[in-house]
Amino acid sequence: MSRYKILVVEDDPAVLDIVKLMLNGNNCQVLTARNGREAVDLYRFAKPDIVLMDIEMPVMDGIEATKEILRLDPNAKIIGVTAFSKTKGKDLIAAGALEMIEKPFTRRKLLAAIKKYLEC
Repeated sequence: MSRYKILVVEDDPAVLDIVKLMLNGNNCQVLTARNGREAVDLYRFAKPDIVLMDIEMPVMDGIEATKEILRLDPNAKIIGVTAFSKTKGKDLIAAGALEMIEKPFTRRKLLAAIKKYLEC
């Protein structure tokens, strides 16, 4: 049984697969959403322990999804994971994300960021 639930919000299937592989075997259940709207709906239903949020996505971007998730749960833990951290990262932080991880990133960097907030 997994100790923590991690919601990975990413519209690029290849990046989504890579992140899932990076998290595999770390005592975590990985849930996925392909846009911000799916992320908000899944957060409401599954109550994950942490969210890894992309910014640029169809339907609803990561900034709006972050705001909506934090309206549902002011204690939600959201980490931005994006290639746009230099241009849009500050907007995601302003929306309530705890920190940003810039793509491309290593497994070590991803797990270190998560471990600041969870022990998986």
